[in-house]
Parts: sequence; C-alpha cells; structure tokens
Amino acid sequence: MATLPELLQRQADKEPSGIALQGPDSAFSYAQMMQAAAALADQLTRLGVRRAGLCGDNSVAWILADLACLLADVVCVPVPVFFSRTQTQHLTERADLDCLLSADKIDGGEHIGHGVWLKHLPVSAAGAWMPEQTAKITFTSGSTGNPKGVCLSVAQMTATTLALQERLEGVELGRHLCILPLATLLENIAGVYLPLLMGSTVMVAPLQDLGMTGSSGLEFGRLVEGINRHRPHSLILVPELAMALVSAAEQKHLKSDSFRFLAVGGGRVSFDLLARGRSAGLPLYEGYGLSECSSVVALNVPGTEREGSVGKPLSHVQVLVDERGHILVAGNTHLGYLGDEPAGDEWLDTGDLGARDADGFLSVSGRAKNLLITSFGRNISPEWLESELIQAVGARQAVVFGDGDPRPSALVVVQDGRSPDALRSQLESLNDTLPDYARFSGVYIRRQPLSQADGYLTANGRPVRQQIQDDLPSLLAGAFPVFMNLSISTPDFPNTPGGSFMAFFDRLQSETAQARAHVTGAPVIAAICEGRFDLTGYTWFLTQAYHHVKHTVPLMMACGGRLPERLEFVRKALVEYIEEEYGHHEWILNDLEACGEDKEAIRHGSPDTSIELMVAYLYDRINRGNPAAFFGMVQVLEGTSIELATPLGEAIQKQLGLPDEAFSYLYSHGALDQEHFEFFRNLMNDITDPEDQQAIIEAAHMVYRLYGDMLHSIPLPESRKEQQHEAA
Repeated sequence: MATLPELLQRQADKEPSGIALQGPDSAFSYAQMMQAAAALADQLTRLGVRRAGLCGDNSVAWILADLACLLADVVCVPVPVFFSRTQTQHLTERADLDCLLSADKIDGGEHIGHGVWLKHLPVSAAGAWMPEQTAKITFTSGSTGNPKGVCLSVAQMTATTLALQERLEGVELGRHLCILPLATLLENIAGVYLPLLMGSTVMVAPLQDLGMTGSSGLEFGRLVEGINRHRPHSLILVPELAMALVSAAEQKHLKSDSFRFLAVGGGRVSFDLLARGRSAGLPLYEGYGLSECSSVVALNVPGTEREGSVGKPLSHVQVLVDERGHILVAGNTHLGYLGDEPAGDEWLDTGDLGARDADGFLSVSGRAKNLLITSFGRNISPEWLESELIQAVGARQAVVFGDGDPRPSALVVVQDGRSPDALRSQLESLNDTLPDYARFSGVYIRRQPLSQADGYLTANGRPVRQQIQDDLPSLLAGAFPVFMNLSISTPDFPNTPGGSFMAFFDRLQSETAQARAHVTGAPVIAAICEGRFDLTGYTWFLTQAYHHVKHTVPLMMACGGRLPERLEFVRKALVEYIEEEYGHHEWILNDLEACGEDKEAIRHGSPDTSIELMVAYLYDRINRGNPAAFFGMVQVLEGTSIELATPLGEAIQKQLGLPDEAFSYLYSHGALDQEHFEFFRNLMNDITDPEDQQAIIEAAHMVYRLYGDMLHSIPLPESRKEQQHEAA
C-alpha cells in the first residue's frame, strides 16, 4: 500500500496548480505544498531531528511542518493549544522531544523556511519507550492529569485516510475549513490528509478568528461570521459546535447552502439535535472513533446512514460487540502507548458500550467506566477531579458530573460551616491549576453527607454514580451553588489563544439546550413543513396561546412587585416590557375570529392542562420562590418565537390560504422581533446573582417541558390525504 507522502505526491503530479492550502494571507498549490514540505524535511534531516513537538495555532505553516515530518521520518508530536503548562511539560519530557516547531517566532529559535520556526530542546533522560514505526504521537485531552501518548504509524494513518476516502466516494468536497485545532487527531487526519487526497482545498485560519478559545471556549457570533465568510463544503464538529450551528441555522444567521457534509463526533450527539440540523438544511452525519484507531472507526454518509447509529464501520477495521456490550475493534489499532509495552491483544476494548444491528450499523450507548466526555469531546476522569476538590477545599465528599456538558460540575459535602462565598476563592484557585476543559462551571455545596442508606455510596464508600445522577435535581435543589468565572489563563507556551468567558445568557442557552429540544422536536413542526397541517390544529394552537399570553402582563406586574431593590434595573425593564406586551392577547382573539372562530367563547373557555400548569407554576415561583424565575418563561417563549414563528406562520398561511389578519400574533413575534430578543439577552447578562440565575434556568426547564407538552398535543391529520378529505 502506498503511504501518505506517496499518495500526496501523486495528487500533486495530477493537479499541480490546484489550490491545496488556503490561509488568511497565503495560498499553496499542490506542487508548491509538496516542494515546501520537502524543503522543510531537508532542513529537519540536516539538523538531525528525530522527534519534534508541533505547537501553535491553526495555520498553513503548521500543516507544512506536519507534512515535513512525514517526509523526513521525524516523529511528530502535536501539542494541543489547550494543554496546561504541567501537561505540556509532561508531553515534552515523556516524548523526549529534540525540538519544537512553530508557526510563530520562538525565543532562541531559528527560522527554517515557509513560516516555520525551530527551537532545540535540551537533551532529556526522561524519555519513554516508543514502539518501532511510530510516526505520530497524539496525546489525548487527558482523562487524568497526565494524558497518555497514543503511538501511530504512517501505515495506520494512511489506512484510515483511504478508508474515509472510500466511504465518502461520490461526495464532492471542494473546500474544507478546519475549525478544530489541528493538533486534534480527528482534524489532522480527516480535516487535512483526507481533503488533500481528494484534491480539495484545506482552508485554515487562526482559531480566535473563528471564535474558538482554549479547548472549550466559543464566541458564537465570530464562529458563524467566519464560516459564512469561508463558505466551506465540509466541517468537522464536536457536539457543542454542532449545537451552535444548528441554532444559528434555525435563526437564519448561518448560510448553509454551501455545505455538503458536516461530520459530528467526539462525544454524545442527541438524535433531536441531528434532526433539527437536517430540518435547518445542515447535512449532519454522525461518526465514531478514538485516537487508538487513528480517530475514525465508523461513519454515516449520504446513502449509507441509519438513525440512532454512528454508521457502519470503515472497511479497514473489524468491529464486534462482546457479550458484555463492549465495543471491540481490530485491524488498524495503535502501536501502543508511549512508555507502555504493547499488550499484544488482537482486539482493542474501546471502553464504550454499544450494539450492531442486522445490517451492520453500530450504535454507541455510553462508557463502560465512569469517564465523562464533555460536549467539546474532552475526556475527564471524575475520580481525578474529585480528589483535587477534596484536597483543595477540605471537602468530606465530592462527586463530579457533567457528561455531555461544556464543562464539569460537582457536588461537594463541606460540614465545617464555611459559606459558599468563603469557599469561592479556593474553588477559583483550583480552577486556575486545571486544564481549561476540566475547569468547573459550577460547584454545589451540600451540608448533609451522602450515605449508603440512601443508596448513594457503596459499602466501601465509593459513589453510586447512576443513583446520584438519577436524583441529581433533588440533590442540587438542597445545595448552595457557586458558579465559577470561567476566564481562562494562557499557559506559557507558544501560540496559545487567549481566554473566554461564558455570559449568563449563553450559559442559559447551553444549560437548557436539551430541554429546548422538547419544543423544537414537537411533531407539529415537521407536519407543517410536510404540508400536513389543518385549520383545526392552527386554531387549537392560537387558543392555547391566548390562555397563556393573557397572563403575560399580570405575571410581569407580579414579578415587578416582588423584585428586591438590588434588581431595580430589572423592574425598569419590566415597565418597558409591559408597555410592549399589553393587549397582545386581544390580537390572538382577532386572529381566531379571522379563522372563523367565536372569540368570546374562547375568551371564557379553559386552556389545555399543560398551559394551566405552566401559568400556575410561574405565579407560584414569583410569589413563593424567586421572582426572577419569570424570565425563564421569557427565554422559552421569546426564543421559540424568534426561531419558529415567521417560517411556520408563512408555511401555515400558504397551506390554509388564510388572510394576513389571521397571523398578527405569529408575525409580530417572529423574525422581526430580533431587536426585542437582543434586549432580553443583554438584560440576562446583567443578572449576576447565582441564585437569580439558577431560578431562571430552573424555570426555563419547566416551561420548555410544559410548553412543549402543549405543542406535542396539537391535533394533526394523519396524512395529507386525510387533510384533503376533511377539507372536502
């Protein structure tokens, strides 16, 4: 089998003038790329380099240096930009690096051409044993403080790249944009090697230009702006990025017409998210893999996909699920871990649980052990962080959770009477020592220990994680929250991007994303898009809207009367809201009258149970709880209206042939209401008290559930044929 360097040279001979690499300020044709990589390889050979750490931001120079290592038989060790100083030092010593390569000037380094700088490192005696044929060592994000180095050969990376090319046959991908760090093996192989073998253009830009900071920081607007500017055909996404793009597409901020293939992997992906993305025009396809298998094991593609699966395994590997439900892989697994003698097992136990159906599609259900995987695809051992917490704050017990969340959270038991505010400085000091992907977004302080009698501990005192997870809402309700400032310090290492901070509105969006899927996944939305909606369903919806909108102003007045003086700015905002919202319930009655309904009968009628409960819940939270909870309803109803009201209203009007007078409510609360929602966003970002924030989040969860229940209850005709029959 030809190797990657040989295959790339063939592509250069075939299309020498085709653009291979495109950066912000430079472009390289295929011929120029191979010439530049060869010149850099000659320099590495002349300097006697054996093992090089490749650091820095995404750039053309990074890719050229990586290709040069392949050509010169230099072991390349990509250095993740999000590693802490301690992890970086561990990587450097463990891999016994000769030098660092970087696209930025390094103090004490020399420029070796094409924007690449080299800095020699002192000889170390701490280097670990390395398998023969190692060409690349990829250090995972680290399930513990010191991540393992996975050793891969050129043949293994070549086999994965060719298998991906085979699986994507027929999918035309002319431009790929790298939005994950190039040091991420998945982007390195599937985002650079694969497009180059396909004759495509690989586009790179500094991560901060695309809104990416650290491993898990995201500036939503800059990401969308960057993608719209580059107009790529393909992207590789982790779940958190997929969620952001789906939201942007639903709000019509993202230009999606250029996309042909968006791969999603690196963590748990909900089916609702994929379905929402497809509805918004995003060709999302889920895959599965791990570093030990050169990143990709299975992948859904157009024409060969199955709902709820991660696709069929690629042709270069064998996959089976054993009697324990463990996913095992053979055929193209890693050479071994840096410093560990290879186990010699034919089958690699991935540590994941799953199943294969009769047609060979693979599904993944979770981790065999306790490993958490964040929505940015970072692996975290909860035991590691629990021990750090116990040591840092003197906690009696600690349980870390947050699988599928952007960052972990924790429940800790502290019984010495210290308040949450008194513990904050110790918790923030701990966060400063952790890699950014492992920093806590929130820590909940509990006074009563978790006990074996309650089912939360094993006989030897270990947490029963599933039981704790099942009871987490009630456990957190009785705890005191400390929400962390997630500003990220920059490690002292070349080319590391700067920090990020999650504003409360973004946190509110993030923490209610799964709850929001109950609304956006309601059958009525698909029915409207399919032309399977009738007048009965529309008037039923408007009736329920009347019965909750008529309470909007009274709820705002009740909220304003109960707000403390410290939230006077919120009370002032409510005055503006009341002026804008007053009388909207009468608009809905007029819409119903335009549909032929008796509006007075509806005025004196009763709502669906879900709306009755939703309104009662909000009055109760305002009167007996925290009045700020009211804004949880605003988050749900305003956000849902912005995303759905205008496109669905237009579809309904076209299907039913109703006059404009029947749509004053939907159209006034749709896409034209963006400025109103922006006002809400800014107001939420000004709310800084943790208890107020938590009250809003909890209320949003409840309202998403109840409002979603109403949408799920809208009567629908079973088919378009039935709809036509009823109309006749």
